[in-house]
Amino acid sequence: MLPFDILEYQDRLSKTKQRMAENGIEVLLITDPANMNYLSGYDAWSFYVHQMLVIIIDEAQPIWIGRYQDASGARSMTWIYDDNVIPYPDYYVQSTTYHPMEFVAQILTQIGHGNRYTGVEMDNYYFSAKAYECLKQNLPNATFKDATSLVNRVRIIKSDQEIEYMKRAAQIAELTMYKGINSIRAGVRECDTAADIYYQMVTGTEEFGGDYPSIVPLLPSGENTSTPHLTWTEKRFQEGDSVIVELAGCYKRYHVPMARTVSIGAPAENLKQITPIVVEGLNEVLQTAKPGVTCHDLEAAWRKSLRKHGIEKEARLGYSVGLNYPPDWGEHTASIRMGDTTVLQPNMTFHLIPGLWFDNYGIEISETFRVTDSGCELFTNCPRDLIINEPYNMNSSDKIS
Repeated sequence: MLPFDILEYQDRLSKTKQRMAENGIEVLLITDPANMNYLSGYDAWSFYVHQMLVIIIDEAQPIWIGRYQDASGARSMTWIYDDNVIPYPDYYVQSTTYHPMEFVAQILTQIGHGNRYTGVEMDNYYFSAKAYECLKQNLPNATFKDATSLVNRVRIIKSDQEIEYMKRAAQIAELTMYKGINSIRAGVRECDTAADIYYQMVTGTEEFGGDYPSIVPLLPSGENTSTPHLTWTEKRFQEGDSVIVELAGCYKRYHVPMARTVSIGAPAENLKQITPIVVEGLNEVLQTAKPGVTCHDLEAAWRKSLRKHGIEKEARLGYSVGLNYPPDWGEHTASIRMGDTTVLQPNMTFHLIPGLWFDNYGIEISETFRVTDSGCELFTNCPRDLIINEPYNMNSSDKIS
């Protein structure tokens, strides 16, 4: 069931241990499910309870610790030895009396690693303040270090197999975007367009199916386009509405996001004027992207392009992307923004999203790209422009009276 060769997992583990050594960490407690997947292959919707992968710098095998009923999945889906899958009883689950980190501490103490330099992913959706306090209380002889993004930084350069999975995700993203765009007509409910999008994301292509994405489709319309990160409602699209569609294709947990803006009928004048400015800036960034430049340099190209038109963007311009789980498809490492000195290297992958939001409207046209040996290449092929739809479906029987 492993999506990668065992040698690739061992190479990832070796690179992780190298970073552990550089940071003075002997035991690494991984709670981010993407990082658990990356190093072990474990893939299940079990991250709503406490679980972790333990990496010990002088041990060849990781240790999986999680809920008893999830242990069989860990044994069947990972490359680690069955004996290294250690489940905790169900009375630890969402209890006010017991905590899974007590169990983790007991295991680490029993196997002789309770007094080592121990890294934890402090700034992580899946690691709570209670978990940290419980570990400290039950491992009084351990020295804790912040290992946030340690594994994420290993993940930032993709293998050829990872790129292949992202190319499949891109095919799903492209099909899904066209499905969503074609659904957007006056009289159609936002939720029905969202349903069309979900269907295509999951059904994928004839050759391969899709996974659930880490972020739901974002689908604001009308004045709601002035606010990013809104999902759908049950209201119906109206003629003259603009609609922002942001989604991702996902394959084996690898994401390729993209965004486009649709006008139902003739676009508003302000949208017509801002679109070529956004496209021009986006193209400038793509032309700048190549090995050796920094994320700061990419943002500077965008800022310079916008400044010619008297516009500034407060939010970051993009971020590294790839393997992830809800609630985010970003890798939480490099950001395309001022001051980020991350140097681009081949097989880094980024979601470039030059969205602009104003008082009563907004626009998003985004691309996901891979850094190549000499520049960059896009994962998808979709018109990079404002998309104008007929107000109503072409079939007269579908028209709204």
